[in-house]
Amino acid sequence: MSRSAMPFETLSQTCDVAALAARRSTRWRTGLAAVQGAPCHSEIFASGREASGAGAALALALDDWHHAPRGEGQEAEDRRAVLWVQTREAVRIGGVPYRPGLPRDLRHRVIHVLAERTEDALFALEEGVRCREVAFVIGEVAGNPKTLDFTASRRLTLSAQRHGVPLYLVRLDAVHDLSSARMRWDVVASPSPAPRWNAAAPGTPSWRAELFRARGHAPGQWVLRGEGSRLLAERAESGEANHGWAAGLHPARPSATGR
Repeated sequence: MSRSAMPFETLSQTCDVAALAARRSTRWRTGLAAVQGAPCHSEIFASGREASGAGAALALALDDWHHAPRGEGQEAEDRRAVLWVQTREAVRIGGVPYRPGLPRDLRHRVIHVLAERTEDALFALEEGVRCREVAFVIGEVAGNPKTLDFTASRRLTLSAQRHGVPLYLVRLDAVHDLSSARMRWDVVASPSPAPRWNAAAPGTPSWRAELFRARGHAPGQWVLRGEGSRLLAERAESGEANHGWAAGLHPARPSATGR
């Protein structure tokens, strides 16, 4: 039977066309944690030449945290700590978190861990996502260390999923490799809108972000802006002008198997 002569009923029996169409059209948006819960494990790839990785990771984490549903019997205000783990190489590239520059409701609750080796950082990250007294965990690792392989990534994903503590792992100057992270982003700095009242004032933090892999979401590109404790997202236009905008993000572009 030719393809043109194949009845629709035959196709609908082999796959759920409506479900496939709905999944394809499902796009990531801010505030999804309110209905789906925060993703258990996200990776943010960024250049060490700018602070986009840590800034975008914190913005995504705060968006999920503020929209996370509160269970029955839980306090309206989440008073849990936040764990921030960095390898020494990541600190050399981007520095340590600057507490006065963090959101006011976060400054006093950040626990900072400086790890000499990647193995130590992975241990701290896994211990962090196992602790229910931690709201979320941010990690920063430079390059593609051998110890951060698929097995180590899988351990982090399973631990975060089992204990309900989201992990946002920043990959500085790294190429895409095998990972079990549920959401994987490429992030670069984006021009900030001009300040409304003072042209000399710092602009709103802005990033160009590509979600190149996600469970349950189609890939896409967004311009993210941090408006205080809020994260705003605007779909980026697709087309030749924007294709490959992150081409200079990594030392080498990823292979097809690494995505």
